[in-house]
Amino acid sequence: MSEKNPRVGSTLESLLREDGLYEDVKNYAIKSVLANKLAQAMEAQSLSKARMAARMETSRSQLDRLLDPENEGVTLHTLKRAAAAVGMRIELKLR
Repeated sequence: MSEKNPRVGSTLESLLREDGLYEDVKNYAIKSVLANKLAQAMEAQSLSKARMAARMETSRSQLDRLLDPENEGVTLHTLKRAAAAVGMRIELKLR
């Protein structure tokens, strides 16, 4: 008789939780989606990074950090300003 593989039938989420990577992967995914949505809105409005930074009343380097999916150190205030600069808004839910 062969040994049963403990990972067969498990989900990616359960695997990531077992390996202690779930929160990191989830945070990266959230930041990637936010950065991508902002970049798409900027592109749709033909908005350069310099002009976007000016609308947000911030520096271009701060905008670069916001658009970088690797950088999780972005404040809610910065996200709200970025969304407003492209005519959007942030909606958060606690469950």
